[in-house]
Amino acid sequence: MAFGRLDKPAGHQPISDINVTPLVDVMLVLLVIFIISAPLMASRLEMELPEVATPVRSDTVEDEAYVTVALDAQGQAYWDDQPLSDEQLSQRMTQAAQVDRRTEVRLRADQRVPHGRVMQLMAIAQQAGLARMGFVTDPSARSAAPEGGR
Repeated sequence: MAFGRLDKPAGHQPISDINVTPLVDVMLVLLVIFIISAPLMASRLEMELPEVATPVRSDTVEDEAYVTVALDAQGQAYWDDQPLSDEQLSQRMTQAAQVDRRTEVRLRADQRVPHGRVMQLMAIAQQAGLARMGFVTDPSARSAAPEGGR
């Protein structure tokens, strides 16, 4: 009586099924990329930027007409260091625009002024007819700041 098999084992047979694990891994990675990038593509802002030629600036800046407007940390507007309300500021800007529409508004704003207040002042200038705006900065303030950020 023999209890064992007499024929030899056939060994490993080749697998005839497709291994889908790498395919599933790639598809999951693509799904994650799509989930992350879809909101970014949907929330973009469509803008039509104006096409203008860059003007050639002369070296004589003193000939250009300008007015200086300042905003303190509380959002109070100053015209040549005199505090004004928004209505008074609008009247002064309208008068400046009637004299010369190329008058530049040079804005000195405290770094703590909210962005919305700066935008309000820019809108007042635009409604008054002044389209040129310059932002005055203090280059020495950056070098005087302590190292390591704020």
